[in-house]
Amino acid sequence: MLESRCGVCRSFLDEEDLFCCNCGTENPSGLDGVGVGIAPKTAPSQEGVLRFQCSQCGASMSYDPSARQLRCPFCGSESMQSRPSARTLEPHVVVPFQIDASQVEGMIREWLGRGFWRPNDAAQAAVISKVTAVYVPFWVFSAEVETAWTADTSQVPAGARGNWRPVAGTSQRRYDSILVGASGILTPQEVQEIAPFDLSAGVRPDEIDLVHAIVEEFRVTKRDARAMARAAIDRIVAEEVRGRISGSTRNIHVNNRVQAMSSVPALLPVWIMAYQYKEKPYRVLVNGQTREVYGIAPFSNAKLALVIVLIFAAILLLIAVVALGSIASHHL
Repeated sequence: MLESRCGVCRSFLDEEDLFCCNCGTENPSGLDGVGVGIAPKTAPSQEGVLRFQCSQCGASMSYDPSARQLRCPFCGSESMQSRPSARTLEPHVVVPFQIDASQVEGMIREWLGRGFWRPNDAAQAAVISKVTAVYVPFWVFSAEVETAWTADTSQVPAGARGNWRPVAGTSQRRYDSILVGASGILTPQEVQEIAPFDLSAGVRPDEIDLVHAIVEEFRVTKRDARAMARAAIDRIVAEEVRGRISGSTRNIHVNNRVQAMSSVPALLPVWIMAYQYKEKPYRVLVNGQTREVYGIAPFSNAKLALVIVLIFAAILLLIAVVALGSIASHHL
């Protein structure tokens, strides 16, 4: 594989890298141009776009030039440092937002009020800052996969001595729309929980006003994303094998031959809200297309203490009942 150097920071680049993993500069020779049903097209000019990095969480993003107050959507910090203009990886496809801010805030309030372990006043006492629409970067992979698999099933012939028997098989299919998060801030758990997205609704980037939107920059290289995509394929295939086998299963092993793997950079819609409850920061995400909500909610220590007390009281009551029963039996 040929290597070259980044024109800005001089770090080594693979021929297929779309941007420098050190400074984020686009590698013009690395574009592969494979889409998810949308032909690649040059993104709109980014002239006039303001680029900032959050001093608290490290998020890098472009901001609406007309914004009067800068606040990091990921952590709520107002400590934003401007960054010099530089070429960045541009998306090949963008999925538009389909729900507005007023709907999102109501959904988050409702979400905060659900769950036994959450404080009773969570929905009312939480200091909710402005919900922010952010186009979050993802890699979208496609691949042809040939699989050979083995496993054990609990379905055995009548009269068999053992409880398990080995089974094996092969399969071949194409996998599309495998998402790998390219955010530098959102965790893999957060990315997994707000998925999936309907990529068929995606449009070319020149059909969306990205200049007046908040767009997080790509922070995961294509090379690293490819390894994560292969791991995702292994998990998907293993689950498919599990569902194909009758009865209980164990010792599932898959050997995948991945071919013709391709990818495109994409921006997907996520509403993000950083909020505080009793001065502790939290973050909630809402899929801007499917309305899926995910976040870490406050935990009620008071309810936990109450449950522990009730369990302890129940144990004491049970001991007392057993003791009284034992005493009564001795008197008979």
